[in-house]
Amino acid sequence: MHYVPLVEVVRSGFVECVHHGALAILAPGGQVLHLRGSIDAPIYPRSTNKPLQAVGLLRAGYKPADDEHMALATASHEGEPDHVAIVTGMLDGIGATEEMLQCPPDLPLNEAARARVIHRGEGPRKIYMNCSGKHAAMLAACIEQDWPTESYLDPAHPLQVHLAATVREIAEEPEHPSGVDGCGLPIIPVTLTGLARAFQKLVTATDGTFEHQVTSAISTHPYLMSGTGKPDVILMRTVPGFICKSGAEGVFAGALPDGTAFAFKFADGHERPRLPLAAAVLHALGAQGADKLPATPVLGGGQRVGEVRAATDAVPL
Repeated sequence: MHYVPLVEVVRSGFVECVHHGALAILAPGGQVLHLRGSIDAPIYPRSTNKPLQAVGLLRAGYKPADDEHMALATASHEGEPDHVAIVTGMLDGIGATEEMLQCPPDLPLNEAARARVIHRGEGPRKIYMNCSGKHAAMLAACIEQDWPTESYLDPAHPLQVHLAATVREIAEEPEHPSGVDGCGLPIIPVTLTGLARAFQKLVTATDGTFEHQVTSAISTHPYLMSGTGKPDVILMRTVPGFICKSGAEGVFAGALPDGTAFAFKFADGHERPRLPLAAAVLHALGAQGADKLPATPVLGGGQRVGEVRAATDAVPL
């Protein structure tokens, strides 16, 4: 994998840090508009795959009660009260318990939510784990199909075989050796080109399709599939019709309503450069609302002394 400078951290006029990565931007017709670094080598998309897996869940018979449940099925949530309440409702609706979730226990990612949990004397729980909504939806699909619920993490489980095939189909990718994600589920590698192509298909899907159902849920409820102050929420609430999903280790994909799509990964896996690069791409594409996206300041003594910004030639559209 070849990475190039994409984002700079500037303090007092001095570039003190550079985040390297790879970026692919696709035109509505699917042709590559712009590339930086290696865009055709497979990566682990991590949670950026979740909307694609959600399409597979719907195909497998998952019947979300509403768009809120659908959004949590795609979520890397922060464990805030609304998130936990909806995942609880997802489990109650299928007669399942938290213990049936196969994700590891965790504390909420959101600082305030985590503090409240600790203040109550609680420890890590499976339902607080950021992938618990997806796991609850997987349990629902297994129950609907009468598939084993205790072994749904197994790559050979019929649900995982089906979901892997769905991801590869939507991304138009060949089979690559899979890995194990942070929540224990199989992770299906795709290229940045394939990831952008997949989000292009989601955003342009016609009404009545499973792809449109997923797109509608995440665009209506970006907070539920992410959390307070996260890049996905900021981007989708500021740029009309834009859909996106962040993944661990510096992965991101998004698409505009006309089908223009992009995906990137940072070599260092840092979250800090995610919003500045996405904002720069959207601004370069002339997306409505992109000029209203917030800058990412660098502070010194509590005052702004610089910013995290796209490198000069990162997005030369």
